Amino acid sequence: MSDRKAEDAGGGAQPTPRVWRMPDTLLIMFTLALLAWAATFVFVPGQFEVAGDPKRIVPGSYQAASATMPAPIIGNEERAGFLDFFYAGLVTGDRYSPTVGLMAFIIVIGGVFGMIMRTGAIDAAVQASLPGGKAQNETLLMMLFFAFSLGGAIFGLSEEAIALTLILAPSLSRAGYDAITALLVCLCASQIGFATSWMNPFSVVIAQSISGLPPMSGMGPRLAIWAGFTLLGALFTWRYARSVRLGLRPAVGTLGGSIDAHAGQTLRFPHLLVLATLLLGVAWVAWGVTTRGYYLPEIAAQFFAVGIATAIIARFGKLEGGATGEMMEAFRDGAAQLLPAALIVGAAKGIMLLLGGDSPTGASLLNALLNGLAGLTAAVPDWMTAWTMYLAQSVFNFAVSSGSGQASITMPIMAPLADLSGVTRQTAVLAFQLGDGFTNLVVPTSATLIGCLAAARVSYGDWLAFFWKPMLALFILGSAVMLLAHGGGF
Repeated sequence: MSDRKAEDAGGGAQPTPRVWRMPDTLLIMFTLALLAWAATFVFVPGQFEVAGDPKRIVPGSYQAASATMPAPIIGNEERAGFLDFFYAGLVTGDRYSPTVGLMAFIIVIGGVFGMIMRTGAIDAAVQASLPGGKAQNETLLMMLFFAFSLGGAIFGLSEEAIALTLILAPSLSRAGYDAITALLVCLCASQIGFATSWMNPFSVVIAQSISGLPPMSGMGPRLAIWAGFTLLGALFTWRYARSVRLGLRPAVGTLGGSIDAHAGQTLRFPHLLVLATLLLGVAWVAWGVTTRGYYLPEIAAQFFAVGIATAIIARFGKLEGGATGEMMEAFRDGAAQLLPAALIVGAAKGIMLLLGGDSPTGASLLNALLNGLAGLTAAVPDWMTAWTMYLAQSVFNFAVSSGSGQASITMPIMAPLADLSGVTRQTAVLAFQLGDGFTNLVVPTSATLIGCLAAARVSYGDWLAFFWKPMLALFILGSAVMLLAHGGGF
């Protein structure tokens, strides 16, 4: 009898059951490309007429082609094929396009923020703000919540929340709080800011660019939405943290000092210079976009200047990791971390090319899909269409949790659909923002969520058991915002 049979007969250890995992995002993109290619053999494409300045689809102008237009296996100058859809997507456009230009922008931004994080300036600033010893101050937690939400809104603070959780969790635990408090302050704050941002380069700017809207347009209402959600989140955090400290509810994931790897980080004058450079850079970007019409190349150049200044400060300020070679390594590592997002943007564009492109005046299956969705939405009120967009974006985020990737896939559909159904494009972008950002707090495909849970030593099941009620509240509030935005003509 073999060892395996003997083990089975003797009631030995059973094989560990395989646990289902969500497929990789690029695998999902490949599957979508395969489905898109197969669809070209079955469905008939069509096209619209456009008018106005800027160009908008003329309702009722749809014309179907005379027959199907299958995409080839290997593409040519006129049409992308199945085997080269990825390549075609990666090379489409120029420095101003939401494909090549956007991919380059994402990589540059990732590199710059890799340099900023390597200096330790943000870590030192957080460490200097932490409650020390037995200090217990929920007001400070609210201040941190606002700061991290602002980071999510301004420069897309997301994955960085993992490092911040590593810093905060043990310190807050020593002060009488728990790991859930650290997750609320770091993860929830950054994602609320990410979702309600007026200038996040990884979500709202991308979605607006694809939708043909000026970057940072609609800033006033978005600022109000950000302030409202951030205030509610901070108040919820204050209430929860206080109840844990006073023993009114059991602590979850109390860590003590076991993982205090970042303790002792001292805030020095060079750190302050790095932080001031970042703030001045953000103000410079806001000025350029609002007064000079700066777009992806100019914004990337501005952030690159921030990176150069950061490297100089780190070098002459003798910060840890501030050597020139280490700064270049930090830029490379930061860019590499965002390379998957850039690849997703290219893959999404390739899928659109397989379908015939995203031009409303060209024969495309995307236009046929839009015409079909427009027919469905014609039977419901406008407000239901706006809310349905929000629901669709929330559900889609379970498959593609990348904000830039989701914008690249969905906004070419949602923006024209908004034109056909009486919803403004700004409202369609808002539906994307809220649907993408809020659900990142619960979807298991979110690397930020899983990383923060690991840093705080909280299981995914424990997190869902705690957060399902706040998540439901966020969804209801988001639905109300969508209805108000459409009703107010945003």
